[in-house]
Amino acid sequence: MELYDDLPDGVLVAGPGGLVLRLNTAGARLLGIGAAEAIGRSFGDVLPLVDSAGRDWWACTDPYAGLAIRTGQPERLLEVGKGPAEGCQLLVASRFRRAGGRVVRLVVSFRGAASRERAAREQAELISTVAHEIRSPLTGVKGFTATLLARWDQVSDEQKRIMLTAINSDADRVTRLLSDLLDVSRIDARRLVLRRQVVNLPEVVARVIAGLVAAGETEERFVLSSTAPLPEMWLDQDKVAQMVGNLVDNALRHGAGRICVDVAPVTVPEAGRGARLTVCDEGPGIGLEARARIFTRFWRAGGAGNGTGLGLYIVRGLVEAHGGTIEVDDPPAGGARFTVFLPAGRPPYEV
Repeated sequence: MELYDDLPDGVLVAGPGGLVLRLNTAGARLLGIGAAEAIGRSFGDVLPLVDSAGRDWWACTDPYAGLAIRTGQPERLLEVGKGPAEGCQLLVASRFRRAGGRVVRLVVSFRGAASRERAAREQAELISTVAHEIRSPLTGVKGFTATLLARWDQVSDEQKRIMLTAINSDADRVTRLLSDLLDVSRIDARRLVLRRQVVNLPEVVARVIAGLVAAGETEERFVLSSTAPLPEMWLDQDKVAQMVGNLVDNALRHGAGRICVDVAPVTVPEAGRGARLTVCDEGPGIGLEARARIFTRFWRAGGAGNGTGLGLYIVRGLVEAHGGTIEVDDPPAGGARFTVFLPAGRPPYEV
C-alpha cells in the first residue's frame, strides 16, 4: 500500500463496509487531514463531495448499494462539502472491486482542479480575444457599408474607393485571425499538414518584405542578406512565408530601427544540413524573464490589447512541424534576435 504514497494524485481506499483502509500522502494533503486520522472512518466522512447543485455526491451514486453492474465512475469535477478542505474543487474518479455481486473495495482517486481552472481561464481569454479582434474590423465594415447603402448617390467615387478599400482591409484582417485560429487548433492537435516542395528561402523572405513595403513600410528599414549556396530545401512554401511574415511583423510591432533578416547554410550534428534564418531588430529587446513565455499562446508584449498573442506560438509550431528549432536572444548591437534552424528535408515521395 506504500506505493500509493508515490502517486501525485490523492488516493482513498475503503473496504467492504465503506471504512477507510488507506489515504495516501497526496490525498491527506489535499483534504487537510492526517492519513492516520482517516483510517477506520466512513469514506463519505473523510471525502465528503457535493456536485454543482449542492447534492451529496455519495448519496446520489451510492457505490456500495447501487447498480451491481457498475465497475466505476468516470472523472468529474466535484467540491469538498465540509472539513478543512471545504469548498476545494477536485477532479474525482472511483473504481469498484466486486466479489459475489458486492463491493469489497472502493478506490477513489482525486486531484486538485487547478489545471482545469487554468484551461477554463485560457478558454475565456481566447473567447475574449477573438471577440475583440473580430469586433473591431467588423465595426468598420458595418459603418462604411451602412454609409454606402444610405448615401450612395451623395458619395463621390473617390470616397467610395476609400471606403471599399477600408472594407477590404478589415475583411483581410478577419480572415487572417480566423486562419491563425485554425493553425493553432491544428498545431495543438498535431494535425498540421505540410506540402513540401523545393523552396528558394531567400526569395520567400524577399517577397514577404516586398509585400510589407507595398503595404506602406519604408524599404530602408529592411536589410536582407543571404549566403549561397543553400542546400536543396524541401519545405512548405506557404507555411515558411507565414513564419517569416510573423517574425518580421513581430519585429515591426515591438522592435525599432532596422529589421535585419539573414539566411545562411548551416549544418547541425543532430539534424544534418539546413538553413539558418535570423530576424533582428534594434528595439529594447526581450527580457530573460519573458523568454520562457514568449512562444506560448496569448503572450503579448505590453499586456492585453496588443494583438492576439498567437503569432509567435504559430511560428514555433510551424518551425517544429518542419523538424526545426527556434531560439531568441540579444544580438551584440542590442534589440531582439530570433534564430530559426530549418532542416533541408526530403521529397515527400521518399521513404
